[in-house]
Amino acid sequence: MQYLFMSSFTPFRNKMEQAGVSEAAIKSFERNYQILTDGSSTDIDEESIEPVKNLTELEELSKEGEVFEPELLKQTVVIKLNGGLGTSMGLQKAKSLLEVKDGATFLDVIVEQISYLRESTGAQVKFLLMNSFSTSEDTLEHLGQYADRGLAAKEDVELHQNQIPKINAETMDPVEFSDNPSLEWCPPGHGDLYPAIAGSGWLDKLLADGVKYAFVSNSDNLGAVLHPGILRYFAESGKPFLMEATRRTESDKKGGHLAIRKSDGQMLLREVAQCPDADLIDFQNVEKHQYFNTNSLWINLEALKEELDAQGGVLPLPVIINKKTVDPRNKASQAVFQLETAMGAAIECFKGADAICVPRSRFAPVKTTSDLFTLRSDAYETTKDGRIALLNERQGKPPVVELSGEYKLVDSLEGLGEPSLKRAEKLSLSGPVRFADAVEIRGVVSIANGGSETKWVANGVYEDEEVSL
Repeated sequence: MQYLFMSSFTPFRNKMEQAGVSEAAIKSFERNYQILTDGSSTDIDEESIEPVKNLTELEELSKEGEVFEPELLKQTVVIKLNGGLGTSMGLQKAKSLLEVKDGATFLDVIVEQISYLRESTGAQVKFLLMNSFSTSEDTLEHLGQYADRGLAAKEDVELHQNQIPKINAETMDPVEFSDNPSLEWCPPGHGDLYPAIAGSGWLDKLLADGVKYAFVSNSDNLGAVLHPGILRYFAESGKPFLMEATRRTESDKKGGHLAIRKSDGQMLLREVAQCPDADLIDFQNVEKHQYFNTNSLWINLEALKEELDAQGGVLPLPVIINKKTVDPRNKASQAVFQLETAMGAAIECFKGADAICVPRSRFAPVKTTSDLFTLRSDAYETTKDGRIALLNERQGKPPVVELSGEYKLVDSLEGLGEPSLKRAEKLSLSGPVRFADAVEIRGVVSIANGGSETKWVANGVYEDEEVSL
């Protein structure tokens, strides 16, 4: 990858300063821009790494029946990443406002989790949502109904994600798009957590309030809640950074995995965008690379402050270079580069950073309508602490659901029905169908309707079979 343009960063700085972007975010973007223009490789090839083996299991470090230590809770903030719109599923508002189970949205469930934590422990655990420019207004409006719980005021709950300029792929200058100037900007990935929390003043504010530990996770992962055993372990260990990983299954083979860099023994995270095409088979080998990042992280805020100060205010995160067009709906529009960083990649920025293996019950994300269909099923339950978790009887293995193209958008799930997936291994669905009220899927089942007229799947048990309607 060789670009080697001698373009000045000044136009980017001017553009970002005029838009009110923080100095922390500008410096972070400048570093990433320099990597792009230098032509430095951002790939992590298979020969340079070795697999991570035998991570400490959550059961090994947590005591049975363990409860939260009040002093530790006082020093903890829960941060939820809430910047996504879910446009791939046809949504035009914050993804966290999507109804996920029993009439509750992601955001409603998160509020219940925080409320349960506060009520059951008596500790006013601090809570922040990292909103984007696209999700802030809708999210804060929805939170208005929870004013009596202290979870509605913008100044109390919002950490704002930054925007960064898209880069003209021909000139390496800020792209200009007069038809829609908002498309000149893009999100910088969830690695923006670090410049956002520093540049907004929240890092200093939290430290001044005696908050030392941050638990960070995605708003669409309802299995990710504060855990007393992990919090105690993290505090006692003195580790600067801890990642929750879990064992990969076939449904996770495209997700970023943990590895050890051979040159210095440092643990790192490799995303698919950083994998050379020739190594994709190894990347997707879930037996070789056994652990993937759940994007649930524990961060020692004092260590983060020290590292930022030592690095001139910028964590040296690996850069992900995305080739796009300025108007994503028009492939003929100007080619651009969008630079992203991954939050979990900070594991290689801290000496002594580590990871633990958590059960699948702490990982229940929704990226597609297939995920949503699965999460709404009886293979998941709502726990008393507000999590939506995989049933214990499934032993950490979620059912795999594959929906054909006509089910890509959320609206297409309305009226589809909810078959029992408690004992399902895999369900493949193709064509316009509807499930009757008492359908149970067991083992591996495929159901196909090759016609255009909607057909019903009759009541009954379907086990290890192919059904043609």
